[in-house]
Formats: sequence, structure tokens, C-alpha cells
Amino acid sequence: MSATARWRALGTSAMVATTDAAALADARAAVMRELAAIDRAASRFRGDSELSALNAAAGRGSVTVSPLLAQAIGVALRAARVSRGAVDPTLGAELVRAGYDRDFTELPAAEADAAGTGTGGASAGGAPRRRPAWPAVRLDRETRRVTLPAGVALDLGATAKALAADRAARAAHEAAGCGVLVSLGGDVAVAGPAPDDGWAIRVTDDHAGPQEALGQTIAIRSGGLATSGTTVRRWQAADGPQHHILDPCTGRPAAVVWRTASVAAATCVDANTASTATIVHGADGAPWLLRHRLPARLVSARGRVLLIGAWPRRDEAARSSCAPPGPHMGPETTQLAEGTAA
Repeated sequence: MSATARWRALGTSAMVATTDAAALADARAAVMRELAAIDRAASRFRGDSELSALNAAAGRGSVTVSPLLAQAIGVALRAARVSRGAVDPTLGAELVRAGYDRDFTELPAAEADAAGTGTGGASAGGAPRRRPAWPAVRLDRETRRVTLPAGVALDLGATAKALAADRAARAAHEAAGCGVLVSLGGDVAVAGPAPDDGWAIRVTDDHAGPQEALGQTIAIRSGGLATSGTTVRRWQAADGPQHHILDPCTGRPAAVVWRTASVAAATCVDANTASTATIVHGADGAPWLLRHRLPARLVSARGRVLLIGAWPRRDEAARSSCAPPGPHMGPETTQLAEGTAA
């Protein structure tokens, strides 16, 4: 019999489910340890985090970081490479300028329009072009020394949360000895044997919405699933409502072509990288997903749903699996490849 535990962590919702109810406590403890570790290492909102110390040292030479922060930075830089810069970890200063300078729960709520598409003028074509800084970040994987250019602040944001989901699922599986699903703000990773019908997941604009919310139920057996969107993490700034997915070309919130992008991949990190990149790529997001052979469900600013690749065409109702993460699919169809053209 399966069991589920839910709580708040990393400024969002956390959930762990196990196929064996007796193993839930061990799984939850393992997930909590992983989340505490990633928070100490990579939080932009903690003055005592490793990341805060690293950002403060920008332009003043290299800094030796922990294995976990080195891994998180390596993951973020890989995301920048495979997305051709659409997922940029060097937007910390731009997020602060946009008003995202504290935990999201402390920000003033935005008054969104019906489609949730307001961006405070962020999508205006006249915004000045921003020079990408991520290629100048240096990470020596052997010595774990990191060098940031002057004026650059890392925000590991989405990729660190997805990495935490992947790590937590593996740790929970090892601790519990059964199948495990971990969800962090809708970023999902699974490990170990899945239930007979797969893990049922309701895909909607808001992961915290009710089961009856407009969306689709799918099931996965392995890998990861992530949803990025512009309708939930929104706040009010002096020049209007803002959202948290920035266009690296301008440093402002991306224009809303897709209000939600949900992607399945071999890992939660790859799924999150792809879902975020799709929002930033806008009209080019769907072709980009097809080139990477990643199944996805996109919802336009006006609510039109577009299903990409092998994403299920109907509500699975927890009775069949979303094909891409399944063991019968080759790794080339589920993993973001650095050599794939953007």
C-alpha cells in the first residue's frame, strides 16, 4: 500500500510518496536531509549560504566550494549550454532588479489578467540586449574552485530545485528500499519500482491546484517531469506585474507565448531545463522540443493546448504510462543532448 507525506520546503511545496507505506518515514527523512543540504549550499535568499558567499566574491578570484554546490553549478552551466543560453544561471542581479529579492511568499502579489500574461512591459522589443555572462563562469571540477566575473551573481533557481528532486528521489529510494516519487513545487523525480499503473500525476498550470483543476492526468514509471509557467510565481513591481522566468537577452521577464510548459525527460533536471527553455524560446519552443525528441504539453497564453512528441493524447487516469520516461525508450529520446542543434 502506498503512502504520501507533504510539507513546505525551499519556499514551495514538497511531497514524497512511497509504494510501501511502512517505509514512508525513512523516505521523508532522506528527502528532508537532501533539501536542507541544497538550501545551505545554493539558496539565493540565505545570507549564510555558500552561494551567497560565492556571489559576494565575484571579481575577486576563485572560491573553493562544497561538492554539492560544485555539482549544482555544473548542472546549471550544462543547462545553459544545452539550451543555448535560454536557461542562464547568471541572472541573479537581474532578478533582484525585477523585485525578486526575497522568498517568493514575501513578495507583493500581482494582479494578473485573465490569461496571466502581464509582464510589466518586459516583453517590449526595445529592451537593450544583454551580453551573456555564463560562458565566463569558471568551474574546475577537480579542485571545485569557482570563479565569477565582477558584477555577476548566480541564481541556480530552477535547476537546483530539479537537482534536489533527483537527488532526493535516489536518496529516499535507498533509504526506503521501495519505489519513491518526490515532487518539489511540481518538479517530479521518481526512483525504484513504480506502482503497477505508474505514478499518477495531474499536470496543470498550478501544481498546488485541486485535482479537478483544468489539466491532464498522466502516469510515469521512471525519469522526471517538470512544469514551468508564468501564471503562478508572479509579483507586483513599480512597472507592473512580473514573473520569474527571465529572457537572458534582455534580463526582463520573458514574453508569454506559452503560459505553461510541461516536459518529461530522463531526469528532473533535463525536464526542468527543457520546460524553462521552452518558455524563453517562445514561438520557437515547440520546434526546439521536437528537435530534442522530448514529449511535452504546452498551454498558450490564451489557453490552447499543444501536445508535443510522445506525450499522451488523452487523460491517462493513472492506467498507462507517459511513454518517454519508460524503460523501453532509448536514452537518446529522453535526455537532453549537448550536441543537438538549438
